[in-house]
Amino acid sequence: MGARNPVPANATEHATSKATANAPREPAATATASGTVAQQLIASHLVSGRMEPGEEIALRVDQTLTQDATGTLVMQELDALDLDRVRTEVSVQYVDHNILQADERNAEDHAFLRSAARRFGIWYSKPGNGVSHPTHMQHFGVPGKILIGSDSHTCAGGALGMLAVGTGGLEVALAMAGRPLHLTMPRIWGIRLTGELPPWVSAKDVILEMLRRHGVRRGVQRVLEYHGPGLSSLTAMDRHVIANMGAELGATTTVFPSDDAVYGFLGSVGRADDFTELVTGPDATYDLEEEIDLSTLQPLIARPSSPGNVVPVREVAGEPVGQVVIGSSANPGLRDLLMPSAMVKGRQTAPGVSFDINPASREILQDMTQLGATFDLIAAGARMHQSGCLGCIGMGQAPAAGRNSLRTFPRNFPGRSGTEDDAVWLCSPETAAASALTGVITDPRDWAERESAAVPALRLPERVSVNNAMLEAPLPPAEAARVALDRGPNISTLPDFDALPESIEGPVLLKAGDNVSTDEISPAGARALPYRSNVPKLAEFTFTRIDAGYPRRAADAKAVSRGHFVIAGDNYGQGSSREHAAITPRYLGLRVVLAKSYARIHWQNLVNFGVLPLEFDDPTDYERIEVEDQLRLTHLHAALAADAEPTLQLTNITRDEAYVVRHRLSARQRDAVLAGGIIPALAH
Repeated sequence: MGARNPVPANATEHATSKATANAPREPAATATASGTVAQQLIASHLVSGRMEPGEEIALRVDQTLTQDATGTLVMQELDALDLDRVRTEVSVQYVDHNILQADERNAEDHAFLRSAARRFGIWYSKPGNGVSHPTHMQHFGVPGKILIGSDSHTCAGGALGMLAVGTGGLEVALAMAGRPLHLTMPRIWGIRLTGELPPWVSAKDVILEMLRRHGVRRGVQRVLEYHGPGLSSLTAMDRHVIANMGAELGATTTVFPSDDAVYGFLGSVGRADDFTELVTGPDATYDLEEEIDLSTLQPLIARPSSPGNVVPVREVAGEPVGQVVIGSSANPGLRDLLMPSAMVKGRQTAPGVSFDINPASREILQDMTQLGATFDLIAAGARMHQSGCLGCIGMGQAPAAGRNSLRTFPRNFPGRSGTEDDAVWLCSPETAAASALTGVITDPRDWAERESAAVPALRLPERVSVNNAMLEAPLPPAEAARVALDRGPNISTLPDFDALPESIEGPVLLKAGDNVSTDEISPAGARALPYRSNVPKLAEFTFTRIDAGYPRRAADAKAVSRGHFVIAGDNYGQGSSREHAAITPRYLGLRVVLAKSYARIHWQNLVNFGVLPLEFDDPTDYERIEVEDQLRLTHLHAALAADAEPTLQLTNITRDEAYVVRHRLSARQRDAVLAGGIIPALAH
């Protein structure tokens, strides 16, 4: 399957054009299944629990992926779990985020990750090979499987008919050790697609339309499942674009059927034998339903600084542009790079615009070069970058402060680009290219009319590159057992966290608003991310994008109290799955977060490392608590007993007030928090 039986490095297979995606195939030999695609995937992997929304379920995991920004902690967790060898069908470690080597720290992490992959029986994708999501889709993705990854955009795998879920790193480590994934059973949100996309509108505009309608919170505890006649016009890579940014809606994951488009894609990379049909059963019903007529969509753009702040491009046309970046995991396909290259061919990008190309994989870069697209882009003024995430997480390509940067990336949270005072917009490759040519935000339809330019008739090649040269296969068990982990001086061990005390009394050190992202809790960017393997050093950056004094005050409070509190609004911890955003505050003494609501992954990460995530029973009480108020929780062990009610009383000593707060922890999670985290709980 895939790279487990590698083809020669110079071999090529059929590409995924629309014609290939709908190529005839033999009828499926399996019987007609029951339920939605998501329900079928969950039912076939259910280990325990009931498939009722809100219930905790446990699922058998087939595949995992990790990347370098989060993978070092996962490998440290495998070491802490004393694992001999991974138990999954396939586990892959990608190096795609921190591939700029400004000093020795990233190189040390890469050496550590390679040694861990060799030690534990994991595939290793070398730096520069490609972004994890499209690379995994090409080499390892299999319809009907469950994939989890320590990257929130793992959900892109849903394009192949997989249940692909982004989680915290510890969930991935546990799955690699053979344990099931625990989730809250989500509601299934059926999105029926009709019609076809009009000229100059593409898959990015479909997911931006969902964000325009629903913002960044509506998908929490939901699986988005796309179905309907409109699917026939969307290739597997179009679906990847849509599934990838389902994370921006807060969704557990996004699911597409495994149909002719998936068969065509797998055939294009030499893996047609891995195809299994997986479509919605005739009796399927959705918990929620919605419809999008693709023919009515127009070019859309997300304004700074939220993926949910979406407007029509024409509404903001004329805004000056200083940078345009095309590529990343959100628009990784060959088509999404050929379209801009065709638009800029024979033209020059506007003076003062930095035009950056960020190919998602080495194989796509090979194909672009063979087709002449690389030459056309460079001739038009493009700057070509390595295959990787790079600018998406602020590792290079940082824009000038206050200057508009248009990106085909999935996120534009404040400061994520590596520039504190950034102004990042999210758009399609068509809008990005048109704006690079004009120097202002431009609807590609209006550019085409002014230039008398027809929609490029892209001729995707019948064969694309399949290159396994930068994938290292797992070692045989006996050889792997002799490998020692390569720990450079910047790689710490996991901190030891103590059990939850019977009572917690301490100050509120930070009060945050709504939609705080993990980028704001534990920053990305070239200053902080190289310390991702060094928890004590990375802790110095905690919350500094919100309050630069937090790390110092936390250290002071830790010396005199039994912990401190953070207060937050709705959707606390949205965005990246990085568990550093739970570990570093915990290292600094955080014991309780009290929020109006949480993003799914961060809520679980807090539990995993022994931070008690509470919610206001009355959201208006949020207004009554201020920074430096002294809060107290008592009788915590009894309050978190398996048979106890999920409510507690929180006392505000400073204001002589009391509030009712609640938790959503299962019995398993209560035990973990009481023990100080999942790893201490497993040791008991």
